[in-house]
Amino acid sequence: MHYLLLLVWAILPPASPAEPRPAVVKWTTKTEHDFGTLRAGGTARYVFIFQNVLEEPIVLQTVRTTCGCTAAEWTEAPIEAGQAGEVVIEFDANRQGDFRKKITVFFDKQRKPETLWIRGTVE
Repeated sequence: MHYLLLLVWAILPPASPAEPRPAVVKWTTKTEHDFGTLRAGGTARYVFIFQNVLEEPIVLQTVRTTCGCTAAEWTEAPIEAGQAGEVVIEFDANRQGDFRKKITVFFDKQRKPETLWIRGTVE
């Protein structure tokens, strides 16, 4: 049995580390948005825009936010090569103080998610 394992090991080339896949989108807006100062009890909205840089359609699978104060909507239809899509973020400014929230965006042809940020101060 050990001889067989050594034989297989000798025949197979050494595994190389997986090359990271390139990003499938280019963000045409900044990936962090500062709302500045918001009034408590209100809502703020921002649209992040991206462009498909592949030569084939991509699908924005899901968007995850880190708390219930942040909601997301996104382009659900496949985004063709060279076309734009968007992630719309709405922040409920109910708690006073500084905030910084992470938004994670998952595309079907990219293993590593994209990360967006919003920040500001609620008075």
